[in-house]
Amino acid sequence: MKNSPSFEAFITDKPLYYKEIDHERVHKAYALLEPHIEQPLTIHVVGTNGKGSTGRIMATLLHEAGKRVGHFSSPHIMKFNERIWLEGKDSSDEELEEAHTKLYAILGQEMSESLSYFEYTTLLAFVAMEKLDVMVLEAGLGGEFDATNVCSKALSVITPIGFDHQDFLGDSIESIARTKLNSIEKEVILGLQVYDEVYLIADEVAKEKGAVVHKVENKSYEQLLDVTEALGWADYLYENAKLATKALDILALPYRLESLKELKIFGRFYPLLPNVTIDVGHNLLGAKALKRALKKKYKDKKVILVYNTLDDKDYESILLEFKESIKCVELIHISTDRAVKEENLKEVLNKLDITYKSFDGLDNNEIYFVFGSFYVVEAFLKKIDFNFKKK
Repeated sequence: MKNSPSFEAFITDKPLYYKEIDHERVHKAYALLEPHIEQPLTIHVVGTNGKGSTGRIMATLLHEAGKRVGHFSSPHIMKFNERIWLEGKDSSDEELEEAHTKLYAILGQEMSESLSYFEYTTLLAFVAMEKLDVMVLEAGLGGEFDATNVCSKALSVITPIGFDHQDFLGDSIESIARTKLNSIEKEVILGLQVYDEVYLIADEVAKEKGAVVHKVENKSYEQLLDVTEALGWADYLYENAKLATKALDILALPYRLESLKELKIFGRFYPLLPNVTIDVGHNLLGAKALKRALKKKYKDKKVILVYNTLDDKDYESILLEFKESIKCVELIHISTDRAVKEENLKEVLNKLDITYKSFDGLDNNEIYFVFGSFYVVEAFLKKIDFNFKKK
């Protein structure tokens, strides 16, 4: 077999999406890989909103407690290395290249090239994290058919489930929840859910699989609340921390709440500049949580929403949700074929009577909230020429 291409060249040539999904392909690839690697204790994070922050909270707490831990998340904002976090920092180019060389050699050229971008990089994370104590895996679109679901897991962590990716997951909460919850195996912890149907389906699926179900209680966790309020966290991050710490309790893994001070979740209600907050959220459930966060942070002050979206999102409902909190919308161009057509977005803005213009830079006298997707945050950072050394 010829030598593997460099990781950067190999992954750049892979399509992000396939029109037809082969659910068996990644299982065949994992069957080839599994005998050659070790698997750490694995925590699988599944849901619609809060997966990235919940996973990073667990990973950070474990890292600060002395555990060797990795966190696989997606997508990235500026560089692929963000997706594979190893022992407290983004993976290096060298670590990715080493994992790629090993994975490509095990799978072979034909199998490696047949896998999708997400499938290959999920298996890459398995290789990069094989020597660690704990692996935290964030599911992509779904759960049951997700590439992250090929390996066994000690615990499934279910963040809030809502409407998103209906073209893949179904157009009802029941169908979306079942697809996600079918990924559970031995034990599952459910975060607080917006839809009661999620709890019912979780109980049904757990009964079918003989799994143990835990649920985060709808009560105040005073010590955790004190820590997160002192850090100025949005309410939804506090809720995610409740779920994360409960998950670690179930697995009897060590942590100290004070270690949350070390947490860095770039892109999750992140104060980029004194007058700029960014968030990679993109759906209605996220918009509802962030509307509350904006009100808590800025009281009655109205913000400028820097926005764009992918064409499969319910952007009319999202904009309506934000309407009372914003002064106007400033539209930013995003580089993807999946972006909504500008005329469609403007039509909705006119319908909702929301003032808009193109984003052309920051005014230090205004407050900005950047929201809509990872693409939006990436485009914004490039537009303002943000220096990551400030991060």
